[in-house]
Amino acid sequence: MAELNLNRVGMPRQEPAVRAKNFSEVALGYSHEMALEEAKRCIQCPKRPCIEGCPVGIEIPDFIKALRADNLPEAVRILKRKNSLPGICGRVCPQETQCEHRCVLAKKGAPVAIGRLERYVADWERGQATATRPIPEKLPPSGSRVAIVGSGPAGLTCAADLSILGHEVTIFEALHVAGGVLMYGIPEFRLPKAVVQGEVNYIKSLGVDIKLDWVVGNTISIDELLDEGYKAIFLGSGAGLPMFLNIPGENFCGIYSANEFLTRVNLMHAGEKGFDTPLPMGKNVAVIGGGNVAMDAARCALRSGADNVSIVYRRTRAEAPARGEEMENAHEEGIDFRCLVNPLRFLADSRGWVAAMECIEMELGELDAKGRRRPIPKPGSEFVLEVDTAVVSLGTTPNPLVPASTPGLNTKHEGTVVIDNSTGRTTRPGVWAGGDVATGSATVISAMGAARIAASDMDSYLRQKVAANWQ
Repeated sequence: MAELNLNRVGMPRQEPAVRAKNFSEVALGYSHEMALEEAKRCIQCPKRPCIEGCPVGIEIPDFIKALRADNLPEAVRILKRKNSLPGICGRVCPQETQCEHRCVLAKKGAPVAIGRLERYVADWERGQATATRPIPEKLPPSGSRVAIVGSGPAGLTCAADLSILGHEVTIFEALHVAGGVLMYGIPEFRLPKAVVQGEVNYIKSLGVDIKLDWVVGNTISIDELLDEGYKAIFLGSGAGLPMFLNIPGENFCGIYSANEFLTRVNLMHAGEKGFDTPLPMGKNVAVIGGGNVAMDAARCALRSGADNVSIVYRRTRAEAPARGEEMENAHEEGIDFRCLVNPLRFLADSRGWVAAMECIEMELGELDAKGRRRPIPKPGSEFVLEVDTAVVSLGTTPNPLVPASTPGLNTKHEGTVVIDNSTGRTTRPGVWAGGDVATGSATVISAMGAARIAASDMDSYLRQKVAANWQ
Protein backbone atom coordinates (compact mmCIF):
# COMPACT_ATOMS: atom_id res chain seq x y z
CA MET A 1 0.00 0.00 0.00
CA ALA A 2 1.18 3.51 -0.79
CA GLU A 3 2.36 5.71 2.05
CA LEU A 4 -0.54 7.53 3.63
CA ASN A 5 -0.63 11.31 3.24
CA LEU A 6 -3.22 12.61 5.70
CA ASN A 7 -2.74 16.28 4.87
CA ARG A 8 -5.32 17.49 2.37
CA VAL A 9 -4.37 20.29 -0.03
CA GLY A 10 -6.36 23.36 0.94
CA MET A 11 -8.64 25.20 -1.48
CA PRO A 12 -7.80 28.90 -1.99
CA ARG A 13 -10.72 31.22 -1.21
CA GLN A 14 -11.47 34.90 -1.33
CA GLU A 15 -10.87 36.64 1.98
CA PRO A 16 -14.13 37.04 3.96
CA ALA A 17 -14.02 40.84 4.08
CA VAL A 18 -13.58 40.96 0.29
CA ARG A 19 -16.03 38.28 -0.79
CA ALA A 20 -18.83 39.57 1.45
CA LYS A 21 -19.04 42.57 -0.88
CA ASN A 22 -19.12 40.74 -4.23
CA PHE A 23 -20.91 37.87 -5.97
CA SER A 24 -17.76 36.29 -7.44
CA GLU A 25 -17.08 32.66 -6.61
CA VAL A 26 -15.77 32.21 -3.06
CA ALA A 27 -13.72 29.05 -3.66
CA LEU A 28 -11.05 29.78 -6.25
CA GLY A 29 -10.22 26.23 -7.28
CA TYR A 30 -7.01 24.22 -7.41
CA SER A 31 -4.04 25.11 -9.58
CA HIS A 32 -2.70 22.31 -11.77
CA GLU A 33 0.10 21.64 -9.29
CA MET A 34 -2.31 21.56 -6.35
CA ALA A 35 -4.63 19.13 -8.16
CA LEU A 36 -1.76 16.77 -8.96
CA GLU A 37 -0.53 16.92 -5.36
CA GLU A 38 -4.00 16.11 -3.99
CA ALA A 39 -4.55 13.34 -6.58
CA LYS A 40 -1.36 11.63 -5.40
CA ARG A 41 -2.96 11.19 -1.96
CA CYS A 42 -5.37 8.58 -3.39
CA ILE A 43 -3.94 5.16 -2.51
CA GLN A 44 -6.07 3.34 -5.14
CA CYS A 45 -7.39 0.89 -2.56
CA PRO A 46 -8.78 -2.34 -4.04
CA LYS A 47 -12.23 -2.20 -2.40
CA ARG A 48 -12.96 1.32 -3.78
CA PRO A 49 -15.52 2.25 -1.09
CA CYS A 50 -15.73 5.84 -2.39
CA ILE A 51 -17.71 4.61 -5.41
CA GLU A 52 -20.34 3.11 -3.11
CA GLY A 53 -20.79 6.55 -1.56
CA CYS A 54 -21.52 8.23 -4.91
CA PRO A 55 -25.23 8.31 -5.88
CA VAL A 56 -24.34 8.20 -9.59
CA GLY A 57 -21.52 5.67 -9.28
CA ILE A 58 -18.59 7.72 -10.62
CA GLU A 59 -15.46 5.55 -11.01
CA ILE A 60 -13.60 7.83 -8.62
CA PRO A 61 -10.23 6.04 -8.30
CA ASP A 62 -10.01 5.75 -12.10
CA PHE A 63 -10.55 9.44 -12.84
CA ILE A 64 -8.11 10.37 -10.08
CA LYS A 65 -5.55 7.93 -11.49
CA ALA A 66 -5.88 9.54 -14.92
CA LEU A 67 -5.49 12.99 -13.37
CA ARG A 68 -2.43 11.83 -11.46
CA ALA A 69 -0.94 10.66 -14.75
CA ASP A 70 -1.66 14.14 -16.15
CA ASN A 71 -4.08 12.63 -18.68
CA LEU A 72 -6.88 15.17 -18.34
CA PRO A 73 -8.89 14.07 -21.43
CA GLU A 74 -9.08 10.55 -20.00
CA ALA A 75 -10.10 11.90 -16.59
CA VAL A 76 -12.95 13.80 -18.29
CA ARG A 77 -14.08 10.69 -20.19
CA ILE A 78 -14.16 8.62 -17.01
CA LEU A 79 -16.09 11.27 -15.09
CA LYS A 80 -18.67 11.73 -17.82
CA ARG A 81 -19.35 8.03 -18.17
CA LYS A 82 -21.50 8.41 -15.06
CA ASN A 83 -21.89 12.16 -14.49
CA SER A 84 -22.89 14.67 -17.15
CA LEU A 85 -22.61 17.63 -14.72
CA PRO A 86 -19.18 17.35 -13.03
CA GLY A 87 -18.55 21.10 -12.89
CA ILE A 88 -21.74 21.47 -10.86
CA CYS A 89 -21.29 18.42 -8.64
CA GLY A 90 -17.71 19.37 -7.84
CA ARG A 91 -19.05 22.58 -6.31
CA VAL A 92 -22.35 21.82 -4.60
CA CYS A 93 -22.45 18.09 -3.78
CA PRO A 94 -22.08 17.16 -0.10
CA GLN A 95 -19.04 14.96 -0.74
CA GLU A 96 -18.21 15.05 2.97
CA THR A 97 -21.21 12.80 3.71
CA GLN A 98 -20.97 10.67 0.57
CA CYS A 99 -17.87 9.63 -1.39
CA GLU A 100 -15.34 11.37 0.86
CA HIS A 101 -17.02 9.93 3.95
CA ARG A 102 -16.23 6.44 2.59
CA CYS A 103 -12.60 7.28 1.73
CA VAL A 104 -10.12 5.04 3.58
CA LEU A 105 -8.04 8.07 4.55
CA ALA A 106 -11.04 9.54 6.41
CA LYS A 107 -10.49 6.94 9.13
CA LYS A 108 -7.09 8.40 10.02
CA GLY A 109 -7.18 11.99 8.78
CA ALA A 110 -8.54 14.05 5.93
CA PRO A 111 -10.12 12.11 3.05
CA VAL A 112 -9.04 12.71 -0.54
CA ALA A 113 -10.68 15.94 -1.78
CA ILE A 114 -12.73 14.12 -4.41
CA GLY A 115 -15.12 17.01 -5.05
CA ARG A 116 -12.33 19.50 -5.54
CA LEU A 117 -10.57 17.18 -7.98
CA GLU A 118 -13.83 16.65 -9.87
CA ARG A 119 -14.25 20.41 -10.10
CA TYR A 120 -10.68 20.83 -11.35
CA VAL A 121 -11.11 18.28 -14.14
CA ALA A 122 -14.45 19.78 -15.20
CA ASP A 123 -13.04 23.31 -15.20
CA TRP A 124 -10.05 22.17 -17.24
CA GLU A 125 -12.39 20.72 -19.87
CA ARG A 126 -14.48 23.89 -20.01
CA GLY A 127 -11.31 25.82 -20.80
CA GLN A 128 -10.54 23.71 -23.86
CA ALA A 129 -11.70 24.39 -27.40
CA THR A 130 -15.17 22.91 -27.96
CA ALA A 131 -13.98 20.76 -30.85
CA THR A 132 -11.39 19.03 -28.66
CA ARG A 133 -13.74 18.07 -25.83
CA PRO A 134 -14.50 14.35 -25.60
CA ILE A 135 -18.08 13.40 -26.51
CA PRO A 136 -19.35 9.93 -25.57
CA GLU A 137 -20.20 7.55 -28.36
CA LYS A 138 -23.96 7.34 -28.86
CA LEU A 139 -25.98 4.26 -29.74
CA PRO A 140 -27.80 4.23 -33.10
CA PRO A 141 -31.15 6.08 -33.18
CA SER A 142 -33.90 4.05 -31.52
CA GLY A 143 -36.78 5.83 -33.23
CA SER A 144 -38.36 6.72 -29.87
CA ARG A 145 -39.12 10.25 -28.72
CA VAL A 146 -38.87 11.16 -25.03
CA ALA A 147 -40.08 14.27 -23.20
CA ILE A 148 -38.36 15.60 -20.08
CA VAL A 149 -40.21 18.06 -17.84
CA GLY A 150 -37.73 20.45 -16.22
CA SER A 151 -34.08 21.25 -16.94
CA GLY A 152 -32.71 21.01 -13.41
CA PRO A 153 -30.15 18.38 -12.38
CA ALA A 154 -32.60 15.48 -12.67
CA GLY A 155 -33.93 16.53 -16.07
CA LEU A 156 -30.50 17.25 -17.54
CA THR A 157 -29.11 13.93 -16.29
CA CYS A 158 -32.03 11.87 -17.58
CA ALA A 159 -31.86 13.68 -20.94
CA ALA A 160 -28.13 13.04 -21.32
CA ASP A 161 -28.40 9.33 -20.50
CA LEU A 162 -31.34 8.76 -22.84
CA SER A 163 -29.73 10.69 -25.69
CA ILE A 164 -26.53 8.66 -25.40
CA LEU A 165 -28.71 5.52 -25.51
CA GLY A 166 -30.04 6.62 -28.91
CA HIS A 167 -33.39 8.20 -28.08
CA GLU A 168 -34.66 11.56 -29.37
CA VAL A 169 -34.97 13.77 -26.30
CA THR A 170 -36.76 17.09 -25.77
CA ILE A 171 -36.65 19.04 -22.50
CA PHE A 172 -39.55 21.36 -21.64
CA GLU A 173 -38.45 24.15 -19.27
CA ALA A 174 -40.88 26.61 -17.67
CA LEU A 175 -38.38 29.46 -17.24
CA HIS A 176 -36.61 31.56 -19.86
CA VAL A 177 -33.26 29.94 -19.15
CA ALA A 178 -32.28 26.29 -18.71
CA GLY A 179 -30.83 24.94 -15.48
CA GLY A 180 -33.73 24.93 -13.05
CA VAL A 181 -32.73 25.29 -9.41
CA LEU A 182 -29.08 25.45 -10.48
CA MET A 183 -29.86 28.83 -12.04
CA TYR A 184 -32.54 30.35 -9.79
CA GLY A 185 -31.73 28.76 -6.46
CA ILE A 186 -27.94 28.66 -6.00
CA PRO A 187 -26.03 31.96 -5.89
CA GLU A 188 -23.24 32.95 -8.25
CA PHE A 189 -20.67 32.95 -5.45
CA ARG A 190 -21.29 29.24 -4.88
CA LEU A 191 -22.14 28.08 -8.41
CA PRO A 192 -21.28 30.46 -11.27
CA LYS A 193 -23.96 30.64 -13.95
CA ALA A 194 -21.31 30.24 -16.67
CA VAL A 195 -20.53 26.81 -15.21
CA VAL A 196 -24.21 25.82 -15.30
CA GLN A 197 -24.64 27.00 -18.88
CA GLY A 198 -21.46 25.20 -19.89
CA GLU A 199 -22.99 21.95 -18.61
CA VAL A 200 -26.30 22.77 -20.33
CA ASN A 201 -24.43 23.31 -23.61
CA TYR A 202 -22.78 19.92 -23.17
CA ILE A 203 -26.22 18.32 -22.85
CA LYS A 204 -27.27 20.12 -26.03
CA SER A 205 -24.16 18.82 -27.80
CA LEU A 206 -25.49 15.30 -27.22
CA GLY A 207 -28.47 16.17 -29.42
CA VAL A 208 -30.94 17.14 -26.69
CA ASP A 209 -33.46 19.84 -27.69
CA ILE A 210 -34.44 22.31 -24.95
CA LYS A 211 -37.69 24.26 -25.26
CA LEU A 212 -37.86 27.28 -22.95
CA ASP A 213 -40.96 29.03 -21.58
CA TRP A 214 -43.03 25.83 -21.71
CA VAL A 215 -45.06 25.31 -18.54
CA VAL A 216 -46.09 21.67 -18.62
CA GLY A 217 -49.52 21.44 -17.03
CA ASN A 218 -50.46 24.81 -18.52
CA THR A 219 -48.82 25.46 -21.90
CA ILE A 220 -49.09 21.76 -22.67
CA SER A 221 -50.28 18.76 -20.66
CA ILE A 222 -48.79 15.32 -20.12
CA ASP A 223 -51.66 13.82 -22.10
CA GLU A 224 -50.95 16.16 -25.01
CA LEU A 225 -47.27 15.24 -25.00
CA LEU A 226 -48.21 11.56 -25.20
CA ASP A 227 -50.68 12.32 -27.98
CA GLU A 228 -47.95 14.15 -29.91
CA GLY A 229 -45.87 10.98 -30.12
CA TYR A 230 -43.62 11.06 -27.08
CA LYS A 231 -43.33 7.44 -25.99
CA ALA A 232 -42.10 8.14 -22.46
CA ILE A 233 -42.04 11.17 -20.14
CA PHE A 234 -39.76 11.98 -17.21
CA LEU A 235 -40.86 14.46 -14.56
CA GLY A 236 -37.88 16.37 -13.21
CA SER A 237 -39.73 19.54 -12.29
CA GLY A 238 -38.25 19.82 -8.81
CA ALA A 239 -39.87 21.30 -5.72
CA GLY A 240 -40.45 25.01 -6.18
CA LEU A 241 -43.40 25.64 -3.89
CA PRO A 242 -42.18 27.33 -0.68
CA MET A 243 -43.27 26.39 2.83
CA PHE A 244 -44.15 29.10 5.36
CA LEU A 245 -44.24 29.57 9.12
CA ASN A 246 -48.01 30.20 9.22
CA ILE A 247 -47.70 32.72 12.04
CA PRO A 248 -49.40 36.12 12.44
CA GLY A 249 -48.05 38.93 10.28
CA GLU A 250 -46.38 36.72 7.68
CA ASN A 251 -47.99 38.73 4.85
CA PHE A 252 -46.44 42.05 5.85
CA CYS A 253 -44.27 43.81 3.29
CA GLY A 254 -40.60 42.91 3.49
CA ILE A 255 -41.19 39.20 4.13
CA TYR A 256 -40.01 36.87 1.36
CA SER A 257 -39.89 33.18 0.75
CA ALA A 258 -36.31 32.06 0.11
CA ASN A 259 -37.46 30.98 -3.38
CA GLU A 260 -38.59 34.46 -4.35
CA PHE A 261 -35.63 36.15 -2.72
CA LEU A 262 -33.03 33.94 -4.40
CA THR A 263 -34.80 34.03 -7.78
CA ARG A 264 -34.73 37.83 -7.71
CA VAL A 265 -31.03 37.78 -6.87
CA ASN A 266 -29.89 34.93 -9.12
CA LEU A 267 -32.00 35.34 -12.27
CA MET A 268 -32.82 39.05 -12.10
CA HIS A 269 -29.55 40.32 -10.58
CA ALA A 270 -31.50 42.28 -7.98
CA GLY A 271 -29.24 44.05 -5.53
CA GLU A 272 -26.23 44.16 -7.88
CA LYS A 273 -24.77 47.40 -9.17
CA GLY A 274 -25.72 48.17 -12.77
CA PHE A 275 -29.08 46.37 -12.66
CA ASP A 276 -32.42 48.11 -12.19
CA THR A 277 -34.33 45.10 -10.90
CA PRO A 278 -35.90 46.05 -7.58
CA LEU A 279 -35.23 44.14 -4.38
CA PRO A 280 -36.92 46.11 -1.60
CA MET A 281 -34.81 45.28 1.43
CA GLY A 282 -33.93 46.93 4.71
CA LYS A 283 -30.68 46.97 6.64
CA ASN A 284 -31.53 44.39 9.32
CA VAL A 285 -32.35 41.03 7.74
CA ALA A 286 -33.41 37.81 9.45
CA VAL A 287 -33.35 34.49 7.59
CA ILE A 288 -35.42 31.78 9.25
CA GLY A 289 -34.05 28.28 8.71
CA GLY A 290 -30.84 26.27 8.96
CA GLY A 291 -30.31 24.64 5.58
CA ASN A 292 -28.07 25.45 2.63
CA VAL A 293 -30.81 27.63 1.14
CA ALA A 294 -30.94 29.69 4.32
CA MET A 295 -27.17 30.18 4.18
CA ASP A 296 -27.45 31.22 0.52
CA ALA A 297 -30.21 33.72 1.26
CA ALA A 298 -28.33 35.24 4.22
CA ARG A 299 -25.11 35.64 2.25
CA CYS A 300 -27.02 37.15 -0.70
CA ALA A 301 -28.68 39.66 1.62
CA LEU A 302 -25.27 40.71 2.92
CA ARG A 303 -23.96 41.18 -0.63
CA SER A 304 -27.10 43.11 -1.61
CA GLY A 305 -26.60 45.88 0.94
CA ALA A 306 -27.83 44.68 4.33
CA ASP A 307 -25.88 45.91 7.35
CA ASN A 308 -26.85 43.11 9.71
CA VAL A 309 -27.94 39.60 8.75
CA SER A 310 -29.04 36.91 11.20
CA ILE A 311 -29.79 33.22 10.79
CA VAL A 312 -32.69 32.41 13.12
CA TYR A 313 -32.86 28.67 13.75
CA ARG A 314 -34.84 26.73 16.34
CA ARG A 315 -32.13 24.11 16.96
CA THR A 316 -28.39 24.48 17.53
CA ARG A 317 -25.83 24.93 14.78
CA ALA A 318 -24.77 21.29 15.30
CA GLU A 319 -28.26 20.13 14.22
CA ALA A 320 -28.49 22.45 11.21
CA PRO A 321 -28.82 20.56 7.91
CA ALA A 322 -26.59 23.00 6.00
CA ARG A 323 -23.12 21.87 4.96
CA GLY A 324 -20.45 22.71 7.49
CA GLU A 325 -18.46 24.50 4.82
CA GLU A 326 -21.37 26.81 4.00
CA MET A 327 -22.02 27.62 7.67
CA GLU A 328 -18.32 28.37 8.14
CA ASN A 329 -18.32 30.68 5.12
CA ALA A 330 -21.41 32.49 6.40
CA HIS A 331 -19.94 32.90 9.88
CA GLU A 332 -16.65 34.24 8.47
CA GLU A 333 -18.55 36.79 6.41
CA GLY A 334 -20.25 38.19 9.49
CA ILE A 335 -23.60 36.40 9.51
CA ASP A 336 -24.96 36.21 13.07
CA PHE A 337 -26.30 32.79 14.11
CA ARG A 338 -29.29 33.15 16.48
CA CYS A 339 -29.78 29.49 17.39
CA LEU A 340 -32.42 27.97 19.68
CA VAL A 341 -34.80 30.75 18.66
CA ASN A 342 -38.21 30.41 17.01
CA PRO A 343 -40.42 33.22 15.59
CA LEU A 344 -43.92 33.58 17.06
CA ARG A 345 -45.26 36.53 15.06
CA PHE A 346 -44.19 39.47 12.91
CA LEU A 347 -44.80 43.10 13.87
CA ALA A 348 -45.17 45.95 11.36
CA ASP A 349 -44.71 49.70 11.24
CA SER A 350 -47.35 52.21 10.15
CA ARG A 351 -46.65 51.45 6.48
CA GLY A 352 -47.35 47.74 6.85
CA TRP A 353 -43.66 46.92 6.53
CA VAL A 354 -42.17 44.35 8.88
CA ALA A 355 -40.37 46.03 11.77
CA ALA A 356 -39.71 43.20 14.23
CA MET A 357 -40.22 39.55 15.09
CA GLU A 358 -41.49 38.35 18.41
CA CYS A 359 -39.51 35.21 19.17
CA ILE A 360 -39.16 32.63 21.90
CA GLU A 361 -36.09 30.79 23.11
CA MET A 362 -35.99 27.02 22.63
CA GLU A 363 -34.26 24.08 24.28
CA LEU A 364 -33.66 20.60 22.92
CA GLY A 365 -35.74 17.71 24.24
CA GLU A 366 -36.17 14.08 23.25
CA LEU A 367 -35.32 12.68 19.82
CA ASP A 368 -37.94 13.07 17.09
CA ALA A 369 -38.83 10.58 14.32
CA LYS A 370 -35.78 11.67 12.29
CA GLY A 371 -33.36 11.15 15.16
CA ARG A 372 -32.87 14.83 16.00
CA ARG A 373 -33.61 16.32 19.41
CA ARG A 374 -36.97 18.04 19.35
CA PRO A 375 -36.94 21.81 20.02
CA ILE A 376 -39.19 22.82 22.93
CA PRO A 377 -40.22 26.40 23.81
CA LYS A 378 -38.86 27.81 27.10
CA PRO A 379 -41.82 29.37 28.97
CA GLY A 380 -41.45 33.08 29.65
CA SER A 381 -38.47 33.55 27.30
CA GLU A 382 -40.26 35.65 24.68
CA PHE A 383 -38.33 38.62 23.25
CA VAL A 384 -38.50 41.01 20.28
CA LEU A 385 -35.90 41.04 17.52
CA GLU A 386 -35.84 44.19 15.38
CA VAL A 387 -35.77 43.37 11.65
CA ASP A 388 -36.93 45.23 8.57
CA THR A 389 -36.67 42.28 6.16
CA ALA A 390 -37.31 38.57 6.75
CA VAL A 391 -36.64 35.59 4.50
CA VAL A 392 -38.45 32.34 5.29
CA SER A 393 -36.38 29.27 4.36
CA LEU A 394 -38.19 26.20 5.66
CA GLY A 395 -37.98 23.98 2.59
CA THR A 396 -40.14 23.42 -0.46
CA THR A 397 -42.68 21.03 -1.93
CA PRO A 398 -43.47 20.24 -5.59
CA ASN A 399 -45.72 22.55 -7.58
CA PRO A 400 -49.12 20.80 -7.88
CA LEU A 401 -49.66 21.94 -11.49
CA VAL A 402 -48.51 18.74 -13.23
CA PRO A 403 -50.22 16.25 -10.87
CA ALA A 404 -53.45 18.28 -10.90
CA SER A 405 -53.57 18.20 -14.70
CA THR A 406 -52.51 14.54 -15.13
CA PRO A 407 -55.14 11.85 -14.47
CA GLY A 408 -53.74 8.73 -12.84
CA LEU A 409 -50.63 10.44 -11.43
CA ASN A 410 -50.74 9.81 -7.69
CA THR A 411 -49.10 12.01 -5.08
CA LYS A 412 -48.42 11.79 -1.35
CA HIS A 413 -49.93 14.13 1.21
CA GLU A 414 -46.98 16.55 0.93
CA GLY A 415 -47.43 16.77 -2.84
CA THR A 416 -44.54 14.57 -3.94
CA VAL A 417 -45.17 12.22 -6.86
CA VAL A 418 -45.45 8.53 -5.94
CA ILE A 419 -42.74 6.47 -7.65
CA ASP A 420 -41.19 3.02 -7.53
CA ASN A 421 -37.71 3.88 -6.22
CA SER A 422 -36.10 0.98 -8.07
CA THR A 423 -37.35 2.16 -11.48
CA GLY A 424 -38.64 5.72 -11.16
CA ARG A 425 -42.03 4.66 -12.55
CA THR A 426 -45.06 6.67 -11.43
CA THR A 427 -48.63 5.39 -11.16
CA ARG A 428 -49.33 6.78 -14.64
CA PRO A 429 -48.17 4.39 -17.42
CA GLY A 430 -45.45 5.88 -19.61
CA VAL A 431 -44.47 8.49 -17.00
CA TRP A 432 -41.40 8.42 -14.74
CA ALA A 433 -40.20 10.90 -12.11
CA GLY A 434 -37.13 11.59 -10.00
CA GLY A 435 -35.45 14.17 -7.82
CA ASP A 436 -37.19 16.73 -5.64
CA VAL A 437 -40.57 16.23 -7.36
CA ALA A 438 -40.59 12.74 -5.82
CA THR A 439 -38.65 13.32 -2.58
CA GLY A 440 -39.14 16.97 -1.68
CA SER A 441 -36.10 19.21 -1.19
CA ALA A 442 -32.90 17.14 -1.38
CA THR A 443 -29.45 17.34 -2.95
CA VAL A 444 -28.41 17.86 -6.56
CA ILE A 445 -26.55 14.56 -6.68
CA SER A 446 -29.45 12.53 -5.21
CA ALA A 447 -31.72 13.95 -7.93
CA MET A 448 -29.16 12.93 -10.53
CA GLY A 449 -28.93 9.44 -9.09
CA ALA A 450 -32.71 9.02 -9.27
CA ALA A 451 -32.68 10.32 -12.85
CA ARG A 452 -30.09 7.74 -13.90
CA ILE A 453 -32.23 4.94 -12.44
CA ALA A 454 -35.28 6.23 -14.33
CA ALA A 455 -33.36 6.65 -17.60
CA SER A 456 -32.18 3.05 -17.48
CA ASP A 457 -35.71 1.76 -16.92
CA MET A 458 -37.14 4.08 -19.59
CA ASP A 459 -34.60 2.71 -22.07
CA SER A 460 -35.67 -0.86 -21.32
CA TYR A 461 -39.34 0.10 -21.61
CA LEU A 462 -38.84 1.85 -24.96
CA ARG A 463 -36.85 -1.01 -26.45
CA GLN A 464 -39.48 -3.50 -25.35
CA LYS A 465 -42.17 -1.39 -27.02
CA VAL A 466 -40.18 -1.19 -30.25
CA ALA A 467 -39.58 -4.94 -30.18
CA ALA A 468 -43.29 -5.59 -29.57
CA ASN A 469 -44.23 -3.43 -32.57
CA TRP A 470 -41.94 -5.48 -34.83
CA GLN A 471 -43.51 -8.76 -33.78
